[in-house]
Amino acid sequence: MSESYAGKINRKLLKKRRIIDAAAGREPADLVLKNATYVNVFSNELCHADIAVAEGLIVGMGKYAGTVEHDCTGKIVLPGFLDAHIHLESSLVSPKEFVKAVLPHGTTTVITDPHEIANVMGTDGIEYMLQATEDLPVDVRFMLPSCVPATPLDESGAVLDYRAIDSFYDHPRVQGLAEMMNFVGIIAGDDQPVEKIVAAQAHHKKIDGHAPDLQGNDLNAYIAAGVYSDHECHDLSDAIAKLERGQFIMIREGTAARNLEALVPLLCDKYSERCMFCTDDKHPNDLLEKGHIDYIVKKAISLGADPITAVKVACHNAARYFLLNNRGAIAPGYLGDFVVIDSFQDFNIEKVYKRGELMVENGQVRDFPAPQIEQYLVDRAHSTFHVGTLTAEDFTDHRPRGIIGMVPGEITTVDAGYSDRIDVEYDVLKIAVVERHKNTHHIGIGFLQGYGLKSGAVATSISHDSHNIIVVGTNEADMAAAVNRVVELNGGIVVWDQGAPLAEVPLAIAGIMSDEPLVTVNEKLEAAKAKAFALGVSPGVDPFMTLSFMALPVIPSLRITTRGVFDVSSQSYV
Repeated sequence: MSESYAGKINRKLLKKRRIIDAAAGREPADLVLKNATYVNVFSNELCHADIAVAEGLIVGMGKYAGTVEHDCTGKIVLPGFLDAHIHLESSLVSPKEFVKAVLPHGTTTVITDPHEIANVMGTDGIEYMLQATEDLPVDVRFMLPSCVPATPLDESGAVLDYRAIDSFYDHPRVQGLAEMMNFVGIIAGDDQPVEKIVAAQAHHKKIDGHAPDLQGNDLNAYIAAGVYSDHECHDLSDAIAKLERGQFIMIREGTAARNLEALVPLLCDKYSERCMFCTDDKHPNDLLEKGHIDYIVKKAISLGADPITAVKVACHNAARYFLLNNRGAIAPGYLGDFVVIDSFQDFNIEKVYKRGELMVENGQVRDFPAPQIEQYLVDRAHSTFHVGTLTAEDFTDHRPRGIIGMVPGEITTVDAGYSDRIDVEYDVLKIAVVERHKNTHHIGIGFLQGYGLKSGAVATSISHDSHNIIVVGTNEADMAAAVNRVVELNGGIVVWDQGAPLAEVPLAIAGIMSDEPLVTVNEKLEAAKAKAFALGVSPGVDPFMTLSFMALPVIPSLRITTRGVFDVSSQSYV
């Protein structure tokens, strides 16, 4: 029997009285961090006091006694960190595994955009991620995907207009509309992207941006439409131009893009209030070897940023931007989310508390249950491939096709001319994208230069943002075999040579995430990279991440879609 309204009010009243009594010192707090030196994000200084927590909330700083007391003498206590923009799917693991990875690094809240899984499963993908993140010891908040697909040129698993996502705004963990990548459509006043902004504003929600190098009146139009932030700034002038026009700047330091070094001058009195940290994409090896938001804070400090400013940007600023008014600070009424470090110089995280509960001590995470997900959604997520068995003939085409020229160290490309054949000696390989959502048998074929493969084929079902199967190879037979193996795995990464898979990374959740632990996935991923490099993949090229971006037709110059090689600049097929 559900609790009555009066019953809920009475229960909350008792809880509130308990908080007040603990704050007033009339009864012991649940937790007290004794003798704490903590970052005060309001006065921008280090303060000294006991920090008391009751019912998961900070009730006061001063002199307190608690049922549980931890001595923090000589330590520094920080608010829990917040990632302002991430795609959880980029970790290649389930949300629970992601949380196990980031919690030891002090992250207690993340803002995710589930557009990767939404491109595969539509609104079922959003619902899957909402259920898979319920009650985890890192608060997972959502921005709704604004561009599914990223462009009408893509063949994704769904097309989401504003009506499709509108009901999700009522969910208590949805903060707004995620990165509006279609800045061209916004500036032109196209119906569909503008409708999404109008709908988000009708719900009084935030709208995040994605507009690299946009300038002048085009930038004014984009911001005037209602876009509040940007995470695509790669140089200082771009960031300041947007900040001067009122946008908040998400300083990104992730796996695919690293902008902190260029933007660290923003971490000063003049600009830092309008800045926050984000990772955007964070791959398994990065999470295990470097960390998460703590890595950005440490790097910012090493680059000369004031430690208190860096900490404030890592928690308080994002919390204010997203109107999460009970986190991002150590003050009465805020969540008991703490990170205990040894010093700003070494920045070793010793303890992490979530709502007053000790969740991490010396890197060890306390176990927690995985959320329950509806069986329908579990089954749906594990059955997203609708592709017939392919043969070498499906990839054989003797007409001249465009050559996508890779740029070392970048995900941008150049037009490298045309070819009608594979030429391994000159590093001209065949590349293809196979539509996998609706069994259309659409296969876009082209050529790739700069990848370096000397034998076999590499295929993956991570191909941004529609996540069809992308494959590159030295011959059509190996290309077909690698794609067929990806389908057999229900998604994943396959390195294939001489009639057999040399390495595999199964990604059975929508073809983009694994059911296995992060450490296991990382081991398989690194082993697959080693095999790809052994087959000749060029040093400095990530064999899979770089390949996955070759299918995203919003980045200049040439890309590959299910319909062939596309020139992003001229908006035409070549």
